[in-house]
Amino acid sequence: MKFEPKSEKTRLWIIETTAPIFNKKGYAGTSISDLTEATGMTKGAIYGNFENKEDIALAAFEYNLKNRSSIFRKAMDSAPTYKEKLLVYAEIFRPAKKTPFPEGGCPMQNTGIEADDTHELLREKAAQALESSRKLLEDFVSKGIAAGEFLPGINARRFATGLLAMVEGGIMLSGITKKNKDIELVSDAIADLVNSISLS
Repeated sequence: MKFEPKSEKTRLWIIETTAPIFNKKGYAGTSISDLTEATGMTKGAIYGNFENKEDIALAAFEYNLKNRSSIFRKAMDSAPTYKEKLLVYAEIFRPAKKTPFPEGGCPMQNTGIEADDTHELLREKAAQALESSRKLLEDFVSKGIAAGEFLPGINARRFATGLLAMVEGGIMLSGITKKNKDIELVSDAIADLVNSISLS
């Protein structure tokens, strides 16, 4: 028998309220008491709208990812050149920008690290999100080469992979050390990398 949530409005409320908890505590670290306390709902009321905790965690991940992606999309859409679109990654994480990212940091990184050996479906979701980010960067590089903005002969996928690794590594580094200087250093390094292939 197909599961049918009782209320889409209630379902969305649960997702919005619990998304920061899952992003900070992870799937394993988030208890049903965390969910009931945050939402003010009983366990029965929550599970009347979701099949189980996994169902809530997947929806929370998608919600956090959508919020993060919308921030990047807005910044990139306003950037007139492919170089400036890539430089978004050098600027958007700087503390002075006060970018309103989802609480707890990067949902792709948080979910991927936790689910690596523990939850295959969440790991797959994180992997798909990372691949989408890499493909977007790869497309920017390829189009930038075609537009005469970047050096010809650049391996777009390799460059995109390196840039994505720097971004995610910088987030992890600053999160562990709790030092703003670390994300500033990584942002500077990303800018240097992008400028190194620019023809302008």
